[in-house]
Amino acid sequence: MKRQDKMAITAVSLLALSVDVAAIFVVPELRMRYADASLTSTQAAGQTATQAGSSRGENSSPSSSTPSSSSSVSSSLKDGTYSGAVVSTNRGDFQVDLTVSGGKVTNVEVLEYPQDPTSQSINEQAIPVYVKEALAAQSAQIQLVSGATETFNGFTGSLQDAINQAQGSK
Repeated sequence: MKRQDKMAITAVSLLALSVDVAAIFVVPELRMRYADASLTSTQAAGQTATQAGSSRGENSSPSSSTPSSSSSVSSSLKDGTYSGAVVSTNRGDFQVDLTVSGGKVTNVEVLEYPQDPTSQSINEQAIPVYVKEALAAQSAQIQLVSGATETFNGFTGSLQDAINQAQGSK
């Protein structure tokens, strides 16, 4: 095989590897950043509309405000326990149980999550953080733990489904 042919094959292989790396690491991060930016701009637009209504002297009580996004929790959660949908990720399936008492989220329990050694190592660190943040935020709007994107996607997806059920949206 000629030296030029070997160099061409090496160049094509490196290009293919670069595309694979971008697909695995860069694209999901861009999606998360885009989703966060989109969510932030939606919230800002909702706050601006609320502020504009207040400056015109309109009544703006918390119960009449417009929800800022689909992943927020309104004050109309019905007491009970709700099992979120099973959300499949590249690492495996996730499912959470949501407990609502007094109209507030009082407990989030992870019923199902991947148990392979790599996922187990990630999940034992990330899941308690996600549960704590969900309880504090009273929503599925929580921060991503670095290195635990699949756990984040599965956890928040199932949690949002359970919240929707508690709101009577499902």
